Amino acid sequence: MFAWIAVSAALSLAGNSPAECSVELLVLGVAQDAGIPQIGYRDDPAWADTSQRRLATSLALLDRRSGQRYLFEATPDLRLQLQRLDEFSPPQGVGLGIDGIFLSHAHIGHYAGLMFLGRESAGSRGIAVHAMPRMAAFLRDNGPWSQLVELRNIELQSLTDGVAVALADDLQVTPLRVPHRDEYSETVGYSIAGPAGRALFIPDIDSWAQWAEQYDRRIETLLGEHDVAFLDATFYDDHELPGRDMSQIPHPRIRASMDRFDALVPALRQRVRFIHLNHSNPARFSGSDASAEIAARGYRVAQEGERVCLSPSG
Repeated sequence: MFAWIAVSAALSLAGNSPAECSVELLVLGVAQDAGIPQIGYRDDPAWADTSQRRLATSLALLDRRSGQRYLFEATPDLRLQLQRLDEFSPPQGVGLGIDGIFLSHAHIGHYAGLMFLGRESAGSRGIAVHAMPRMAAFLRDNGPWSQLVELRNIELQSLTDGVAVALADDLQVTPLRVPHRDEYSETVGYSIAGPAGRALFIPDIDSWAQWAEQYDRRIETLLGEHDVAFLDATFYDDHELPGRDMSQIPHPRIRASMDRFDALVPALRQRVRFIHLNHSNPARFSGSDASAEIAARGYRVAQEGERVCLSPSG
């Protein structure tokens, strides 16, 4: 079951319900790259209880004024995510109805869904794929992704750190470099600025402190500049993966992020949506002690179906 949850964040003028929203974000997935349940974890309750399953992290951006639809990430769950998007906001015209895809980096949960755009599946034509230079080169120079370029299933659009892409006069997407494991590409998050609201999307990052040191970007400042912030929450703490050296997987832990953000005023803490949850993360369960602690401290966990309006009331 897929419930669409309206978000009552202070993104637009009073009285603007999501049903009236002309520009909005839609959460299509909240899990880490491999989804929930994850391969090989046979005792995960989500195998038996389908309501506990979660898709790889992805957002959709809808501009109903023009009928345009954009995706943030092309996940391995793209088929189901696009179907859910179609049911919520049907495309105009023929084809997939995807006007662009913004990629963050070359880890499987963030770009592998491009495979469905090729001749073996949708056989799409000219879908704009926005990527940083190394990411674009990775797709262009390595099969099977290079075939998507050669057959013009996709059209690569190069991004520049900190330089906005204008989707409309009042709708912009700006890539923000972040520190992460960059084996094959750069890693970026995105600032999404609509007519009456801004959202921050940082699904993968190694460290908030390192971001400030390396790129002079403080997460606290960005929370003040955005109305909602979808932030990397891969792990709750360092005790989730027995036998694994957690120092080799340097995502900000939810508890550490909350400790850092607790000094902020409640209005800023309420903007946080923790996303990109690993299957081991207890915050994936709404009734867990972890989820209760997150709520008690003034934060939220992103939900599939969540809607964030970026436009003023009509």
